[in-house]
Amino acid sequence: MQTALLQLKQLVSGIHPLSDADWKEFSTHWKPFAAKRKELLTAMGEKERHLYFVIDGVQRVYYFDEQNREATLVFTYSPSFGGVLDSLLLQTPSKYFYETLTPSVFLRAPVSELKILMQSRPAIETLIRQGTTHALSGLLTRLVELQCYSAEERFMELLKRSPHILQLVPHKYLANYLGMDATNFSKFINRIKI
Repeated sequence: MQTALLQLKQLVSGIHPLSDADWKEFSTHWKPFAAKRKELLTAMGEKERHLYFVIDGVQRVYYFDEQNREATLVFTYSPSFGGVLDSLLLQTPSKYFYETLTPSVFLRAPVSELKILMQSRPAIETLIRQGTTHALSGLLTRLVELQCYSAEERFMELLKRSPHILQLVPHKYLANYLGMDATNFSKFINRIKI
């Protein structure tokens, strides 16, 4: 648990460092949690109840509709925060699913407790806002890539940004994330020197 809290503190410090008193208060709300492979952590229609800090494993947030269309929106893996962000912050029913792709280990904090911390400790509110802003920035970049880039350009951008992801995430999910057919994804991997 202490090692996991040190990893969390390192991530927090990279976003918005907290005073010792704020860190002590913030860190007491995180509890260990483990999930098996392909376990649903948040389902569509549920409110996100926790903010997750990923210690081990890979997860994804995805959309699935009544016509069996699926869209992988984001992957989470160590060391990062996880969960369905808009549902967490707005406390509205999720439009998305959050599932583990591999066995996963987390620290997680209840949203209800984080909201109280954000109201009583401005530095923690700033931390959450800064983290959310970084997440939004990444999603906006991804929207540009999906709307303006060719499939090959999207693939190359993914490799530039996160080359290690090819070893972490099954390729069928990466193909879906990039908005391309799994066959085309395989062709890119075989053709492009990584």
